[in-house]
Parts: sequence; structure tokens; C-alpha cells
Amino acid sequence: MASGKGKTSGRGMKGQGARSGGGKGPFFEGGQLPLVRRLPFRRGFTNIRRVHYKPINVSRLQECLGDIEQDITPELLVNFGLIKRSDKAVAILGDGDLTSTFHVKAHRFSKTAIEKIEATGGSVEVLSLS
Repeated sequence: MASGKGKTSGRGMKGQGARSGGGKGPFFEGGQLPLVRRLPFRRGFTNIRRVHYKPINVSRLQECLGDIEQDITPELLVNFGLIKRSDKAVAILGDGDLTSTFHVKAHRFSKTAIEKIEATGGSVEVLSLS
């Protein structure tokens, strides 16, 4: 007994800690509902590198810009009120019809948008994301 580890071997007399398999789990919080059980279930994950594009259809370009002669850039789209900020990525989509010739600079184009813009004699230029 002189070692101090005799009889109960440092476990005390009775209680949870004295029993085999006793003790508290890693998420035990004194009987309070543990944090991991208080939080709602979240499945999957959030990609922090995802790029959020502001979509604009070619029909919207046609109705708002009409027969404009200059290149259509994100800065010009802000001036005409089609988007709020020019530093965000812009995607041109192909819904609607075009009658005017546009030279469009954006970060992403759908295949139908490219076909419709080039069919009227216009051109597309993909801007880099930076």
C-alpha cells in the first residue's frame, strides 16, 4: 500500500470514475445537452473558392443597351443599372433574341450566348477572374 496505488488504485471509493468503463466521454458537459447535439445537422461543405456570377441574358442587353456603339464591359453594365458592382464576375446567358451587334467583354459566356452574339456580327471576349 506504500505506493499509493493499492486497493482502489487511485479511483476513489465509489462513483462513475470507480467503475470499469466509467468516466466521461469527450463531449460530456456535466449533464448539459452537449453542443454537438444542440446544433442542427449540416450536410456537405461550403466551397470557399466558389465564384458567384451575376447572370445577364442577351435579351436584357438588347432591351437596355439597344444600338450602343462601344464595347460592353462590366463597368458599362453598372452605368446602365444591369448589375450593381463591376468587380463581381458577370455571366452572359443566351435567353432571348439579338438584333444589334455587340462587342461583349464578360467573365463567362454560355454556348448559345456566343452563337447569338456572333450571328449578329458581334464578338465576345472572356475576362480573367482576378
